[in-house]
Amino acid sequence: MNNEGSPAGERSAYDRRTFLSVAGTAASLGLAGCTGGSSGGDNTATIGILNPMSGAYSTLGPSQRAGAEYAVQQINESDEYSFEIDPVYYDTETNASAASQAAQQAIQEDGADYLVGAISSSAALGLNELAASEETVYFAGGAAVPITGEQCNQWVFRFETNTAQVAEAVSGYTVEEIGSNVWFHYADYAYGTSVYNRTSMRMEEASDEFTEVGESSSSLGSSNYESYITQIGNSDADVAVLGMTGGDLVTFVNQAADRGLTEDVALVAPTMAYKSTRAGTGANSVGTYGGVRYNPSIDIGDNQAFVDGFQSEYDEVPGNYERTGYDSVRLIAKGMEQAGSTDPADARDALEGGSFTTVLGDITLRESDHQATNPTWIAELTEGDGEMANVDILSKTEGEDALRPASEFGCEMN
Repeated sequence: MNNEGSPAGERSAYDRRTFLSVAGTAASLGLAGCTGGSSGGDNTATIGILNPMSGAYSTLGPSQRAGAEYAVQQINESDEYSFEIDPVYYDTETNASAASQAAQQAIQEDGADYLVGAISSSAALGLNELAASEETVYFAGGAAVPITGEQCNQWVFRFETNTAQVAEAVSGYTVEEIGSNVWFHYADYAYGTSVYNRTSMRMEEASDEFTEVGESSSSLGSSNYESYITQIGNSDADVAVLGMTGGDLVTFVNQAADRGLTEDVALVAPTMAYKSTRAGTGANSVGTYGGVRYNPSIDIGDNQAFVDGFQSEYDEVPGNYERTGYDSVRLIAKGMEQAGSTDPADARDALEGGSFTTVLGDITLRESDHQATNPTWIAELTEGDGEMANVDILSKTEGEDALRPASEFGCEMN
């Protein structure tokens, strides 16, 4: 939970302030009442960047952080912004309590008025509450529906694609093209239960042939899935939907392949196509299916510029967690620039209902729930040239089609 990014010694606290851009910038933004010139202040916005650098999702946190770091670098080197980002970095430890303590430290000691990150949805939901109480804009990195659903609030936004959006891409195709006798296994926490609830509901709506033949759950961070694999193998399932990610999913897939389950049952997971999953499973994931939140090969928005720049900087191709960290920070910056203010309340108002160009194309942060209208895909993992499986896109769901009305998710914006 330590502040890894803070320099030694005390940091002067950032107090909320408004910046006035030069006259030309103000005019281009259409800021009423601005007469140009500078506010005379040091135009800096402090963002607390919170990632699971330890714990169950420690294999994912560095990717999310790298994307955020690259965004900060780009913003601070660009003439497009009238301010600079001052990042402070913390480890959420894949733990809700640690994440909340880290966020409080970023706010109270570093003066952060913006927060980005967390991958564990349980941690993210805790940060939802903190963002509301501290009136701090938070871009969540978890995918469980309640983050912008029944536990939404006016201070929380999400560029990460949620499980309901992925369910739209995965569910219908799976029961119509892969198999209709489905076993659900999920990690027993907010994200896993969200996958189970949304995917089973959408499969039932998509096909009269759908049958839920079984359901099981395991603790987050489990290391032995043999009993669950045996249950699935002894059932009538032709598909197993896995509500898991990170090390949990990697371990399950590897053990399932070792025990021959993948020869008889198609494994489908919303995060199966993630770079980290494919790296951890190698050939064992060939023949499985996954929801696709992001793929570096897509020619959409400013994705190719992001991929080229990130690869040049880090000598690797970005994946989903990199793109989430990257555009979560960029969207905060775009909100502040559009508002002409580093005050989080002003940026929040500019972000709400706003449309922005991202690596997933032109998206809207819906006014009703602050969820980004991202497109989604389903893919089959096929044999690649190297150690990782390739991602073979099978079907795309457009952004507006991937999101149901906010009222269906229980969001009542306060």
